[in-house]
Amino acid sequence: MTGTTPYIVDGLQYCRCSREIFKQMRQGGLDAVHVTISYHELFRETVANIEKWNRLFEDCNDLVMLGRLASDIEKAKKSQRIAIFFGLQNCSSIEDDIGLLEVLHSLGVRFMQLSYNNQSLLASGCYEQEDGGITRMGAEVIVEMNRIGMVVDMSHSGERSSLQAIEISERPIAITHANPSFWHETPRSKSEHLLKSLAVADGVIGFSLYPYHLLGHSDCTLHSFCRMVARTAEMIGVEHIAIGSDLCQGQPSEELQWMRKGRWSKQQDEPPKFPQQPEWFRDNRDFPKIAAGLLEIGFAQTEVEKILGGNWLCFFEKSFTPSKSA
Repeated sequence: MTGTTPYIVDGLQYCRCSREIFKQMRQGGLDAVHVTISYHELFRETVANIEKWNRLFEDCNDLVMLGRLASDIEKAKKSQRIAIFFGLQNCSSIEDDIGLLEVLHSLGVRFMQLSYNNQSLLASGCYEQEDGGITRMGAEVIVEMNRIGMVVDMSHSGERSSLQAIEISERPIAITHANPSFWHETPRSKSEHLLKSLAVADGVIGFSLYPYHLLGHSDCTLHSFCRMVARTAEMIGVEHIAIGSDLCQGQPSEELQWMRKGRWSKQQDEPPKFPQQPEWFRDNRDFPKIAAGLLEIGFAQTEVEKILGGNWLCFFEKSFTPSKSA
């Protein structure tokens, strides 16, 4: 029991990526990562972020490549690189223009959250007092995302909005980075009802390792985390669970203000500081520890392989190709 798996796929990160961090990804055995390229940025600002990523791909071509299809993960693995898949943590990038979805998809974007904590043009965020559900534009955006092959992500959305997204979407949706409320109750945590509905619709949840999402925060133990994974597997099936670490390595403190507040608020959080990661997951090099922890509490090797990467690989295969009508 070495704690190794054929594929390791992280369903969400927001690291300030660099050659050093890419090397750590390889040291941790990662084959693919869904990276956040936008929070509250508008379309042109998001394109500028893609430009920066294109330079990273050019400068670090020996370590990373842009992923567009699930098959790119195998291509990356064979060349000892990591496939990077772009995602948006909010719908700000499409502004009020549904046509920008296809433009962003052509630039490599494969995931979009319909809201980030707040009410958006598409859905209600998990911090709103009232969840109004999916809006008229939101319903049309889901249909368009299904058509072009972009994943509907409801990680930061409210319960009602998430359930309606599952109902409207003809393709499975994802909750790329969150944890169940039975383990740690927060506005961002997901209820048993929502998780069961996600699984019935063949969706996937990626468990978050961001300290504020963990029971005990930075003091959370690996055993506690793995027990949570086991209980969720018993509830919805091991085929519907994965990892979405929400790792924010290398980001400066001021970036936290942008994530939380964007341009919509004048209020400042104090102190604006990222929490310390638990000692068993400091950075990308610690993914094998999660595999070992899951084996230790009783998961079979084949189940660990699904959780650490296989389930995301299958989900990507079903999600990234355009529909027949596209």
